[in-house]
Amino acid sequence: MIGFTRQVRVIASLDLTRERRSGEVLWVTLPFGAIALLLVPLAIVTDAPMLQRIGPGLSWAIVMLFGVLISIRQTSAETQAQRDQLALTGLDPAAIYLGRSAASFLLILVFQAVLGVVTVVLYDVGLDGWALLPLTFIVVAAGLALLGTLAAGIVATGRNSAALVPLLVAPLSIPLLIGATQALEALELGRSSLLWVLMMIVTVIVLAIAGVLSARPLQETG
Repeated sequence: MIGFTRQVRVIASLDLTRERRSGEVLWVTLPFGAIALLLVPLAIVTDAPMLQRIGPGLSWAIVMLFGVLISIRQTSAETQAQRDQLALTGLDPAAIYLGRSAASFLLILVFQAVLGVVTVVLYDVGLDGWALLPLTFIVVAAGLALLGTLAAGIVATGRNSAALVPLLVAPLSIPLLIGATQALEALELGRSSLLWVLMMIVTVIVLAIAGVLSARPLQETG
């Protein structure tokens, strides 16, 4: 039996290999996210200073919406037979959860980086004082990956359980959205954004604990 850390790496590698073959994030989710940012100015028809002001907030909202979709994509790519076969391997359900979250984390980071460039170009957003931006990207990506993977585990338990996903995702993603937008606004105004970053870190820790503790019950239910 391989160690827990090795199990996490194996699951993450399998998930990234599946994504490399399907290209769902690269060729579907990522272009749609960029298009969403492009369509917003056309829809609201406002002036450049206003777009520059609301651009980062719009970008984070799109990251939250599409980020969870990136994490939950595995439910459509994996059949019940494949999930049963994975359960029979004897891998720790917590390792499976963390491995899938790690793969989603890397994909969401790439998604955020591309949308960040698109946001700067489209909305002419300045980067002065955004020293904590990489840390904010990392924390948000971790939170969305953990949340989306937990939601995917719930969906996998049965058809009716899919209705619970919005009720789970919506309230738990709010601290990440508020924390990300307020952290950047604080940096723009020259104030400390540490409090908002800490709030997001606490959210990530809660999601990680909840996912690890619920991994085995969700696997047995599915």
